[in-house]
Amino acid sequence: MDEKIEVKESVYERNDRISKETKEFLKSRGVLAVNVLGAPGAGKTSLIESVIKRAGIRSYVVEGDIESDIDVKKLGEQGIEAVQINTHGACHLDAPVVKKALSEIEFSEPGILFVENIGNLICPAELTIGEHAVMLVLTVTEGSDKPYKYPLAFQKADVIVLNKTDLLAYVEFDERYFLEGVRTLNPDAPVFRVSAKTGAGVGDVVEWLKERKKNTI
Repeated sequence: MDEKIEVKESVYERNDRISKETKEFLKSRGVLAVNVLGAPGAGKTSLIESVIKRAGIRSYVVEGDIESDIDVKKLGEQGIEAVQINTHGACHLDAPVVKKALSEIEFSEPGILFVENIGNLICPAELTIGEHAVMLVLTVTEGSDKPYKYPLAFQKADVIVLNKTDLLAYVEFDERYFLEGVRTLNPDAPVFRVSAKTGAGVGDVVEWLKERKKNTI
């Protein structure tokens, strides 16, 4: 009697393999891939738009949402090339769905690819998607306790952007407490204070991205 042996590939192993392939593919095209994490309403899309306007670098965007293509249309109106991923319930993007979306982009020039992950501070931090860098976007309106409640996202971040600082006068936000939490989890990632609405501090994010691209690609 023949014995059948079933070999199963781990979901995480497959994701990591495809993530590595995507990372190398983009590097070969001279494209820096940035995985943009943040909660709903953190201003991820507005920050991406503001960065692209100031960077003067060819940019591409993949928009991840559970439903709708609102942000892709918004970016398209600004002349920014963007493609949509709708997960229809899944709380994060993974490497296979990102790879499929990238097949819709020609990558005719070197530049930066922004992949806006699903609005969530938990699940998106668990999987790589082919990125060279993780950008974590927070907002002062969320409160200063987020590093303590969602440590993995902060541990994985290569750069942390504190957005909507133009509202600091109107909300209770303990910046010292926030930064103490950040540094306990991640001693090295730069933290930039910005307002995507006014443009304040966005230039610092642009310079960091340019330097990261130069050192990575």
